[in-house]
Amino acid sequence: MKVRIVRAVLGRLGAALLVVWVTATIVFVALRATGDPLEAILGGPGSQAGPEAVAQARSSYGLDQPILLQYATQLWRTATLQFGDSYARKQPVADLLAANVPPTVLLASLALLLAWVLALAGAVLSTVQRGRVGRVVRSVLAGVETIVSVTPHFFLGAVLILVFASALGWFPATGTGTSPAALVLPVVTLAVPLAGYLAHVMRGSLDEADDAPFTTTARARGGSEPRVLLTHTLRHAALPALALSGWAYGSLLSGAVVVEALFARPGLGRLLLEATLVRDVPVVVGAVAVIALLYVVVMLLTDLLEGIVDPRLRETHAKRAAS
Repeated sequence: MKVRIVRAVLGRLGAALLVVWVTATIVFVALRATGDPLEAILGGPGSQAGPEAVAQARSSYGLDQPILLQYATQLWRTATLQFGDSYARKQPVADLLAANVPPTVLLASLALLLAWVLALAGAVLSTVQRGRVGRVVRSVLAGVETIVSVTPHFFLGAVLILVFASALGWFPATGTGTSPAALVLPVVTLAVPLAGYLAHVMRGSLDEADDAPFTTTARARGGSEPRVLLTHTLRHAALPALALSGWAYGSLLSGAVVVEALFARPGLGRLLLEATLVRDVPVVVGAVAVIALLYVVVMLLTDLLEGIVDPRLRETHAKRAAS
């Protein structure tokens, strides 16, 4: 069993390396295809640097080397997590990442937790209600889930700022750090669309589990509805949503680009957006590599949690990794 677990971990690490290589390649090609990175080094398109300064900058940053050698150098730095210095900020990329990764991880993690709480509440509420009231509740919740799941982050965030920051003044529209008040609106903006999607998945799984033979057997043995829900149907319904949590966390990291810019929060998303606009290649590659690694780590944790919720899945994941 330990050997299979090690294989599963190595398989995820291999996937991480593949993802980092592909994303680093795409970023390298795309940023050079849209312009010369030297502009970012010299301060932008309006720079008045002379020929000697331009030549020195090209030599210092290796931009006078053949493009394939530049690509190989960038891949090596990415593989060893040595991204060099930012072209635009003249700071080590590692320092920029160290300052901006924790706020984004905190934001995405809180959003995932809130999305799960909202999704569970909605799925359970639609299941425990019976008869005509139950049908009305299910219809209303289904409509709400559909609407919020397709609502863009920037639109939802703008509405929340307008209502809860400008009109009511309950929460600040912008804020930095880990202040609870400053985190509320960004976390809700990220969590609500995901909660609608997860609730839809859970509700379908709850309906399926409610009609399953193991549920009928549990009720026949005298189990109360709350007990059957907590020990049987809810665990069954959580598995599909749990399997999607790795993908969901990746989508939250992507959504952080918009949310951090909208709420003027420091973070990896905002750093990536600003670096992309000025073609700051080392920062973009470093940020993308970190996002890819975070995604793979969360996927690995999701696999482990699935095995805890349903031990039968441990053997499945182990066989899949070994094959």
